[in-house]
Amino acid sequence: MAGSVQDARGSPIARTRFLDPQLLAIGLAGGALSGLLGVGGGIIMVPLLVIWAGYAQRDAHAMSLGAIVPISIAGAVTYGIAGQVRLPEALALASGAVVGARVGAGLLSRLGDRPLKLAFGSFLVAVAVLMAVRS
Repeated sequence: MAGSVQDARGSPIARTRFLDPQLLAIGLAGGALSGLLGVGGGIIMVPLLVIWAGYAQRDAHAMSLGAIVPISIAGAVTYGIAGQVRLPEALALASGAVVGARVGAGLLSRLGDRPLKLAFGSFLVAVAVLMAVRS
């Protein structure tokens, strides 16, 4: 079926998973860790959507990108109330991020699942190594 969402095994996923407890749990984990650690929800959500919820890699990336806006707003408001958002720096980051997200989303549509999984996994490993070495 054209435009249907498929899981990692190629089986169609019902579009009625809006209040699925599994997706709510993934969202809770992604939001909590995003607010706590400042990591993009995608670092948590994408692997959980692929491994636990059975979504295809590309669909997991797209869903994670869709979840970033409300996660960012909630985090920014919470940190802003505490006086910890530096607005000029945040706007500079946001400007670059908007352009970068557009470029990245364009690349996402051109990559197959396997290269995308390898790139994503390699990125996570590289970040983990750098964090361990620099701590």
